[in-house]
Amino acid sequence: MQTRDGVRLDADVYRPDAVGEFPVLLMRQPYGRAISSTVVYAHPVWYAAHGYIVVIQDVRGRGTSEGTFQLFANEIEDGFDAVNWAAQLPGSDGQVGMYGFSYQGMTQLYAAVKNPPALKAIAPAMLAYDLYTDWAYEGGAFCLQANLGWAIQLAAETARRKGDAEAYRTLVSAARNLPVCEVMPTRSGLLKQLEPDSFYHDWLEHSTPGPYWEALSPKTWFTEIDLPMLHIGGWYDTFLRGTLQLYEAMAAQSTQRQQLVIGPWSHLPWSRKAGAMNFGANAVSDCDRLQIRWFDHFLKGVDTGLLDEAPIRVFELGGDRWREFDFWEAGQTQTFYLVSDGLANLREQSGSLATEEPVLPATDFIVHDPWRPVPALGGHAAAPAGCFDRSSLDGRSDIATYTTTPLSKPLHLAGSIVAEIDCTADTPSFDLCAVVSDVHPNGAVYNLAQGYQRVEPGASNLVKITLQSTCACIQPGHALRLSLSGACFPAYPVNDGNGTPAGEARLMNQQIITLSVHSGGVQASRLIVTIA
Repeated sequence: MQTRDGVRLDADVYRPDAVGEFPVLLMRQPYGRAISSTVVYAHPVWYAAHGYIVVIQDVRGRGTSEGTFQLFANEIEDGFDAVNWAAQLPGSDGQVGMYGFSYQGMTQLYAAVKNPPALKAIAPAMLAYDLYTDWAYEGGAFCLQANLGWAIQLAAETARRKGDAEAYRTLVSAARNLPVCEVMPTRSGLLKQLEPDSFYHDWLEHSTPGPYWEALSPKTWFTEIDLPMLHIGGWYDTFLRGTLQLYEAMAAQSTQRQQLVIGPWSHLPWSRKAGAMNFGANAVSDCDRLQIRWFDHFLKGVDTGLLDEAPIRVFELGGDRWREFDFWEAGQTQTFYLVSDGLANLREQSGSLATEEPVLPATDFIVHDPWRPVPALGGHAAAPAGCFDRSSLDGRSDIATYTTTPLSKPLHLAGSIVAEIDCTADTPSFDLCAVVSDVHPNGAVYNLAQGYQRVEPGASNLVKITLQSTCACIQPGHALRLSLSGACFPAYPVNDGNGTPAGEARLMNQQIITLSVHSGGVQASRLIVTIA
């Protein structure tokens, strides 16, 4: 197809082996159209066999499409043009739906911004609604491992398009062993040399919310959008915040059906196993069949029964079952207070979570050493992501743990989790990582949700950490645990203690930081969970 400014975009078109006119399913992606997001979805042939013309298009400057790739910059206009073009393909009935995850989820939102008449329904999965808070930064901390790895991948594709074999080889090697320990740890000299125009450099320069992010974020334009949307997410996906934020915004403003599905999945794959935990056969993705039902309803007018079902369907970790809700965050909250004898970083029996405030105040000291920062293990921000046994990690002296007594009845978590921690440090700035886990009777500790917060100079002593939402069951005999540390590397860069922006911090300026976690007293440190 030709864009409005004359750039050729290439696509593969799959057609049903049948006579007639059919709706179109469009996916726009930057990774070479042959992959067709088959890392999580069925092949386009499968969708075509269900009576759809399927179009997989290389976005501008990717694959074999012409033009220069600029991250998200052209996707509104190009997406609008692509929907109109797809609607007019031979054999099309003029109706278009879009599907895809990650970047391919973002292209759906951008295409919808100008309301192309042919676009009738979309199925956005695992994306950012606010690009700053949902993708680039979390709690004010740069998402180093995810952002740098992705930037190197896109730079390698640029080198491939240019035919630069040596640059491609160098970038592939860097992707296998991320360069996160350079003079300025977040500033990859290799990336600056081989891809000076990468989005990555701009993301580091804009370390706080503002006009730069507003100009790129779908949230900026979505106040007028009213489309049926099938939202798909994963409990261990790095973009779950965006999936939930988009769903909640659209559920509040849209007159059209909004449906939410969240499985026990990381960004990929969407299988029964996320990390080291096997969630059973029920956990395997059925999103392909669900999407056929979705598009059959909204593009073919078939009553698939979707509207008779609850709009929210999520997998319960630990219960290994799917639960349905009419509203998200509809449950009550329960508060657990941190209680300690001052040795919660050394003895797991010393730190506890209790439903009553502690009578006596105590302080636990966490000494963060940049020479051996607490490593990232699973969760949503690390690679590999998912659920792992972190019992050996929790045994480190630079992690303080607080654990309930074994439960006598099931505790069903369903919604947001917030840790409010009275914490100070001997440096102007510090980081605080919070992980909530399920402690099994045999001592294994499996992470459920994680959050991260960068504390800037002059901030309040009461640090609020918003963890990923979850749906989980802590079974009788199991316990709930909160783990606190001063780092999660290389998911996030090590804080140098001075409040230096991530893009300016130098490796040799990283210093030992002593964090003081206070339990009891005027500001009781606590964990607040949603139960349903």
